[in-house]
Amino acid sequence: MNFLQQYEAYRTHFEEYLQNQCAGMTFEPPVLAESMRYSLLSGGKRVRPVLFFSALEAFGLSYRGEEGLAFALECIHTYSLIHDDLPAMDNDDFRRGRPSNHKMFGEANAILAGDALLSYAFDRLLQECGRDGRHLRAAQALSKAAGAEGMVSGQSFDLLYSNATGDEQALLTIYRNKTGRLIAAPVQMAAILAGNEPDPATKYGLALGALFQMTDDILDEVGSKDALGKTVGKDAQEGKLTAVKVYGLQGARKQADTLTRKCHEILHTMKGADVQFLDEMTDYVRGRDR
Repeated sequence: MNFLQQYEAYRTHFEEYLQNQCAGMTFEPPVLAESMRYSLLSGGKRVRPVLFFSALEAFGLSYRGEEGLAFALECIHTYSLIHDDLPAMDNDDFRRGRPSNHKMFGEANAILAGDALLSYAFDRLLQECGRDGRHLRAAQALSKAAGAEGMVSGQSFDLLYSNATGDEQALLTIYRNKTGRLIAAPVQMAAILAGNEPDPATKYGLALGALFQMTDDILDEVGSKDALGKTVGKDAQEGKLTAVKVYGLQGARKQADTLTRKCHEILHTMKGADVQFLDEMTDYVRGRDR
């Protein structure tokens, strides 16, 4: 299979698993389960599960049987999107081409849906921890990536620097935590499960996360709402610290190209791993229009 076919195979496999898990959500009151399912099943590229599955195969493992960790990862990512769209955060009415969770169910229910997804993710992680020590360490890596040492810290920095003067170092701190840690986590987790040294995988994931966020910044400037499925131009309206604000549009594009080369270089230090898909994933992230 070529890259896009393989990507779709990973994505479809995860989507089928996700559909089955969502069908079993019978929480009360019904609006809670409905709002959780609404955001989980809203489509998207499923970049993080795909990264996890492909990294497992790169390190010589099968991704079949590891869907529980991928599901926990996607629950955490989805909760973060629900909360990120809230008026108190990024205040966005659209996500993946549909009304944001709080526009469908109200702010209070959206907060609770995010809370429930985060708790549900850790319930699944605890189940996975019981399998063996490697699964415990993989779950711990995801936990750290999601919390005060990772994504939540990045969100806090993002708010701190809204409508404030920030430099390149502040931008890179936001990138590393807000986006990078949760994109690095699936590659790091795969390395841990394979018994590999996780540092090179983590470095690759952080560089890829920075590239992903930098591409987002560029697309917010030049992309279209139809392609992105969300409001464009909001970064400037909200006074966000972005690559375009720090480097200018052309400078941001050059920085993105540099990050692309860095990702390729890191991958080729991973001796014994089949990194072809991850190489192509890097180019896919750089070239995306949504």
